[in-house]
Amino acid sequence: MTYAPILLFVYNRPEHTHRLITSLLANREAAESPLIIYADQARNETDRLHVEEVRTYLRSLKGFRNITLVERTENWGLARNIIDGVTTQLARYGRVIVLEDDLVVSPYFLQFMNEALETYKDEERVGHIQACDFTQDPSLPDTFLIKWTGSWGWATWEHAWKHFNPNGQELLEELERRKLTRTFDFDGNYPFTRMLRRQIAGLNNSWAIRWNASLFLADILSLNVGKSLVQNTGFDGSGTNCGGGNLYGSTLWSQPLPVVPIHPVTENKEAREAFARYYHRTNCFWAKAIRRIKRTLRGDFGA
Repeated sequence: MTYAPILLFVYNRPEHTHRLITSLLANREAAESPLIIYADQARNETDRLHVEEVRTYLRSLKGFRNITLVERTENWGLARNIIDGVTTQLARYGRVIVLEDDLVVSPYFLQFMNEALETYKDEERVGHIQACDFTQDPSLPDTFLIKWTGSWGWATWEHAWKHFNPNGQELLEELERRKLTRTFDFDGNYPFTRMLRRQIAGLNNSWAIRWNASLFLADILSLNVGKSLVQNTGFDGSGTNCGGGNLYGSTLWSQPLPVVPIHPVTENKEAREAFARYYHRTNCFWAKAIRRIKRTLRGDFGA
């Protein structure tokens, strides 16, 4: 097997970056995998010291097949970096595995991702692979297909990325024209449409909501996991897009997760219902109110 390149997007978190690299190197396939790192430039003088600390560490890295470090000379922001990096490397390699600096992966993460990329490479209805499960719902199978894309430890192919539309306004208009906003929001249980509207208004800079909407409108599925091979450690107030709390915590699965082809290639309705239940439980009025009270009492004023 030719292993897919790993695209890693980093900024100013040296401890997070080191934890992720350490977890990646615990994967047997790391030694055969190209690693391409996009290191963003500091937004301000406050961030500059940590940005340089991250870059100094990355310049000394070993353990991968080869390492390419792209050091931005200006601050691009995460969305522009990911869109450019994924587009560029897909044109070269045809498939990529994408990680951000606040993740930790299982020793079997690369094995699963590469097997899934190979298994579904010719299946046009599967456009995304997601290796993080935060629902921790025991009813979910080990792998399943769903019309939803997660952004914490994911992979795709060039043929799928061609569906990506960076124009949020066009995506929103299509969702509304086809009366799909409620379905897109898991039957109204999570405000993905609101997130898209906020991206259009410049209130967030999410590439992920546009990728999610792009594949949803194209009726393309994501291969997801019921046992998480990724943890997000960024909900500690250290990141630009993640606040406090452990709402999306996951238990890292440290055993091989087989990729068994799913037939027929259709959405798993039970899995969709499990996600709707999770979002209802964690995003209803009372759940949000209780979280806000708890955060206030402990002095955590993050998201």
